[in-house]
Amino acid sequence: QVQVVESGGGLVQPGGSLRLSCAASGSIFSIENMGWYRQALGMQRELVASITTGASTNYADSVKGRFTISRDSAKNTVYLQMNSLKSEDTAGYYCKLLIRRWWSDPAMDYWGKGTQVTVSQ
Repeated sequence: QVQVVESGGGLVQPGGSLRLSCAASGSIFSIENMGWYRQALGMQRELVASITTGASTNYADSVKGRFTISRDSAKNTVYLQMNSLKSEDTAGYYCKLLIRRWWSDPAMDYWGKGTQVTVSQ
């Protein structure tokens, strides 16, 4: 079994900051790519940021310069530091981890259940 749990969401004023965390636990051999996605009400889920095992990062244009993704592989955890938040950042934030449960197993995607971020006065 593998569990993926996000935390750190909440209500914040425009211009504020939040740090999201996503931790995986259970039967894990390795975690390859890690990514944060978001889904606003009535919208499709979109990629916010991703990070590889080599720490190469990729960001959506809308968050470049404001959000930073990082990982602690020893803790099976990925973080998303969000600064200068805007109302349009309001969404459910989900992490997706590409996890290999054993060296001989294929890597598979695991999603968390999400954490809500609301940016409002």
